[in-house]
Amino acid sequence: MGRKRETSEARQRILEAADRLFYQEGIRAVGIDRIIAEAGVAKMSLYKHFPSKDDLILAVLKYREEGVLEFFRSAMEWHGKKAKNPLRTFFAALKDFFESPGFRGCPFQNAAVELADPAHPGTEFVRGHKQRFSEFLRGLVEETVGKAAAKVAPAVTILVEGAIVTAVIQGNPEAADVARGAALKLVGGEKGA
Repeated sequence: MGRKRETSEARQRILEAADRLFYQEGIRAVGIDRIIAEAGVAKMSLYKHFPSKDDLILAVLKYREEGVLEFFRSAMEWHGKKAKNPLRTFFAALKDFFESPGFRGCPFQNAAVELADPAHPGTEFVRGHKQRFSEFLRGLVEETVGKAAAKVAPAVTILVEGAIVTAVIQGNPEAADVARGAALKLVGGEKGA
């Protein structure tokens, strides 16, 4: 029992170190030896849990998805106390994300650009993540204005993705406000559809 706990603690430290370093410095810029040093584990321990860097990349992306979901769940719950409109609540949380220390854009967008190979397991995971995120946004649109207006959900997704890129390039969290305004107009225009 104690051995399994040590193993899972080592795996967790590896994931946390790799996640932090990949996001801060980039997937390709960070080598395995650096992750091992930051996690405080033996090389054998890393390879026991992740036979290759590609396996580690995929695991980190899955781990990051859980963190992103938790961030938005928590931030939306907090903002939901003030704003009852689910889209407004989401965009307030998005702005919080843009204002968070060390913000470097969407880790999934970053990974897809860095990995470049459309067949890489990490790239495939990113596509799945973006589909799940799009469905999440579709749910918020439906909750805000009903199923008939959900046909504009793909456009809302594009507004969000563009706001993320704009926020990181310009270093300006106000991109969330611009996207919110456009999304609310778009959704409002479809309300009677």
